[in-house]
Amino acid sequence: MSEAASRPVLDVWTDLQCPDCHRAQDDVRALRERYADRLEIRIRHFPLERHQQAYAAAQAAEEAYAQGGGEAYVTALLGRTRELGRRGEPLLIEVAGELGLDTAEFETALFDGRHLLVVDADQAEGRALGVTGTPTYVIGGERLDGGKSQEGLRERVAEIADRLLG
Repeated sequence: MSEAASRPVLDVWTDLQCPDCHRAQDDVRALRERYADRLEIRIRHFPLERHQQAYAAAQAAEEAYAQGGGEAYVTALLGRTRELGRRGEPLLIEVAGELGLDTAEFETALFDGRHLLVVDADQAEGRALGVTGTPTYVIGGERLDGGKSQEGLRERVAEIADRLLG
């Protein structure tokens, strides 16, 4: 088994219009710093129905990943969750431009729906795992719900990661 295949995975189920997901970015950043390449951290899409722009934002994030700027895009967009609710798609394109990404390709991707299947698959998998809100962390088969409270979650994730890393 290769090293990459054997490292633990932390899935962070995220709605890009969710203020709680914005606050959770400090935990995600700290976990990335602590574990570097020993823990694979994946942002997974779980747009909530109450956030009208979250589904388009998830598609835009996938386009950002396709262009090599996914993490920066997700971080920038989560920093503007309130503005996203007011401005919608124009903000998605604006953030892409601010990061030097191809805005014309973003517009096309949002129009042609090329990333719909990825977003839908993430959401379906999240539902199957019992995800009901965001942020939700899944690591080592354990689901940790941060939608109600994030207190102590970083420590709990680290405890599980440390156990998995042996």
